[in-house]
Amino acid sequence: NKSSQLSSLPLQILLYVNGIYYIFYFLATLAMIIYKSQVFSYPDDLLAPDLAVLFLMGILEVPRLYLGFKGNLTEAEAPLGLSLGLTVGSMVLCVYLLLWQTYVLWADVLLSAVLLSTYGLESGLKVTAIAAFVS
Repeated sequence: NKSSQLSSLPLQILLYVNGIYYIFYFLATLAMIIYKSQVFSYPDDLLAPDLAVLFLMGILEVPRLYLGFKGNLTEAEAPLGLSLGLTVGSMVLCVYLLLWQTYVLWADVLLSAVLLSTYGLESGLKVTAIAAFVS
């Protein structure tokens, strides 16, 4: 029986904010990929991987946030650890969209930089929460 609450309020708030921001990020990035495919000569063989990375990231976001919320609220390190792993995966995909997608606009850089910084902060809070739950 735990005598004190170990779940992290800052982590819970950041997970919520990240969920809202990711919807904006996804829609804005999708709109920009569509825009770039119309305005620039976007090679067909490069459009699919850029879209695939964005959609894979969107698919990862659901379990990432769910496990983060669940792990934090139930003070369970396993779901929080899995969420942390998915966050690392999402960061890699975000770096792809930041550096290696076919065309990178300043808006891509801005959106991805904000997302990466929230992922980094969230990861630090998850590690801190896991350490609190384990001890």
